[in-house]
Amino acid sequence: MEYVTLNNGVKMPLNGFGVFQIPDLQQAEESVLTAIKAGYHLIDTAAIYMNESAVGHAIKKSDVPREELFVTSKLWVSDTGYEATKTAFGKTLELMQLDYLDLYLIHQPYGDIYGSWRALEELYKEGKIRAIGVSNFHTDRLVDLILHNVITPQVNQIEVNPFLQQEEALKVHQEYNVAVQAWAPFAEGKNGLFTNEVLIEIGKKYNKSVAQVVLRWLIQRGISALSKSVHEERIAQNYDIWDFELSENDIKTIATLDTNKSSFFSHRDPVMVKALGSMKAER
Repeated sequence: MEYVTLNNGVKMPLNGFGVFQIPDLQQAEESVLTAIKAGYHLIDTAAIYMNESAVGHAIKKSDVPREELFVTSKLWVSDTGYEATKTAFGKTLELMQLDYLDLYLIHQPYGDIYGSWRALEELYKEGKIRAIGVSNFHTDRLVDLILHNVITPQVNQIEVNPFLQQEEALKVHQEYNVAVQAWAPFAEGKNGLFTNEVLIEIGKKYNKSVAQVVLRWLIQRGISALSKSVHEERIAQNYDIWDFELSENDIKTIATLDTNKSSFFSHRDPVMVKALGSMKAER
């Protein structure tokens, strides 16, 4: 297992397990238990995923001590604002049956994010969160937040995959010492990622799958990656990335796949802003 040291000194595992799109609570719990057994110590959920309680149950059942796990959840748009954030965070801890979180993120750059950030800063100072950050913040929004608040986010969770490599964004994050964590590292299979000949050929050199190549590529760039599966074999395979290293030529070859376009949607699209803003995290 490898770690990235955040700007407050906290160590975060580079390879994490996410539970997005696993609404079935039993399946989510079983998947997290399988992931922990496979070696994962970073578990990522969110209020809007509707499975925080399942993650909490898995953590309770796990043989791994709580202090050895790195648990993340995220604040949804409907709960932004100072008071609402405090309430939502309390609900998250209650559902997960935890005394603290290792990382808590503002999930989207919408709503009263400044009120929310003040609340996160207080919760952080109280020791209820070990690290605080944001998700889906473009670099302009990230820098604006940094310049007008006391604590710089430790993490920004954004889309990074071979088709959207975020080279320019990474430079800004490095300037302000904000760790990047990749959601959808496999682009959810879009654009034929799993059948991409470039990635397949690189994988053959190391006897590794396309997924393993992508995760290794991210980690060698210093990017924490969140993968998801409900299949035991794939969960184990996605963690098995520590026994090989991509060459400099491999990295350059993968760079040719960059389209600089999201495989999903733009967070600056007014239609999407409206759609996401109207969603509620009913827990």
